[in-house]
Amino acid sequence: MTLLITGGTVIGPTGAAPADVLVEGEKIAAIHTPGAGPADTETMDATGKYVIPGGIDAHTHMELPFGGTFASDTFDTGTRAAAFGGTTTIIDFAVQRTGEVVRDGLAAWHAKAGGNCHVDYAFHMILGGVDDDSLKAMDQLVADEGITSFKLFMAYPGVFYSDDGQILRAMQRARDNGAMIMMHAENGIAIDVLVRQALARGETDPIHHGLTRPEALEAEATHRAIMLAEVAQDCPLYIVHLSASRALAQVAAARDAGRNVFAETCPQYLYLTLEDQLGAPGFEGAKWVCSTPLRSKHESHQRDLWQGLRTNDLAVVSTDHCPFCFKDQKELGVGDFSRIPNGIGGVEHRVDLLYQGVVDGKLSLQRWVETIATTPARMFGLYPRKGVIAPGSDADIVVYDPSGRTRISVETHHMNMDHSAYEGYEIAGKVDTVMSRGEVIVSGGAYHGRAGRGKYLPRGLSSYLV
Repeated sequence: MTLLITGGTVIGPTGAAPADVLVEGEKIAAIHTPGAGPADTETMDATGKYVIPGGIDAHTHMELPFGGTFASDTFDTGTRAAAFGGTTTIIDFAVQRTGEVVRDGLAAWHAKAGGNCHVDYAFHMILGGVDDDSLKAMDQLVADEGITSFKLFMAYPGVFYSDDGQILRAMQRARDNGAMIMMHAENGIAIDVLVRQALARGETDPIHHGLTRPEALEAEATHRAIMLAEVAQDCPLYIVHLSASRALAQVAAARDAGRNVFAETCPQYLYLTLEDQLGAPGFEGAKWVCSTPLRSKHESHQRDLWQGLRTNDLAVVSTDHCPFCFKDQKELGVGDFSRIPNGIGGVEHRVDLLYQGVVDGKLSLQRWVETIATTPARMFGLYPRKGVIAPGSDADIVVYDPSGRTRISVETHHMNMDHSAYEGYEIAGKVDTVMSRGEVIVSGGAYHGRAGRGKYLPRGLSSYLV
């Protein structure tokens, strides 16, 4: 199919400019000055709208087993919801737990995703046990599987936790093979002590999930990860779901020193708070239990995170999409906050929530596109195939209507969960049309895609390193 998108404003790494975009088959064929494209082709009118690359959510957890249950979105339901929200690529996490074989974990995730995805997908690899076999597997996955990023945990002892020696060994291997180390930076050993003490005092409500994971233990772990990466000769390090000011300061200091240290934040940390959501009356706050936790509105975290996005100390906005229904799933933790499955659903709303930051004067249009699409593509070896409106790139295109409005609600979202973390939020903008590899899959609120059309994307090494 050949299609000319006319009348829109294309937003990319160099800014915003009126342009017409020619799509041929699955690729962008050309960018024309307005009115200069071929006259004998089908057109799509984008007058008054923004034409941006499809969003890339670099942190999702579809069907993740956690706390005796599974994330409620499958690769089918989750990627369909992503498409509705203007996200045309996800990078999910294949899982190796302690004692398991890395390649077995990867095979299990290929089996979950294969034939079920509505949009393109790739994988990071969680290493839950660092030993000689898993270190060898890192090299194999980089060379043969297109998996070039590995996630380690300083939290969750007995499940995913790696000690400093294991982390250092993995970082040294990543330094040699070019991979990115992704780090869940919380001091899990200390957190477990605080959790046991809180429960012993009878403090069982969801708000204590946040109070027992203080921001000091995120800052400490972030600093420790940065120091270990320095010992590993500046291994590329990416801090996931950064939520707090002092952790951000550690990243900023490393970046000021010219280090390959990067970080993401998530919409929940930009909009939601410990008091208003996690501290909701009764057990209601369980809906917002995630790790790292929501932070206090009485401190400067949200202001500092928005500033970090403007200065690029925070390079990417992902969702850490890991939804659980309130009924029967979050309720597993009634009477014991430590048993509440950790996760918030948001893959459908990231593009809109970050656009609201543009409307509110907190981000430029260019930074909006960089944080949701271009930088994730560069960070994780998908650029320029993804993340940019340019000749030769995949025709993953979102036409975004700045004059539209989006109301977020469980009544209208497409994620497989029985509540919305952003219930009632009004966004001054709206996804109008979504194309994935040249195929219109969302238009005017109607869905035209199908499960199985999404392709697995082997990734290269990061092109974002200093």
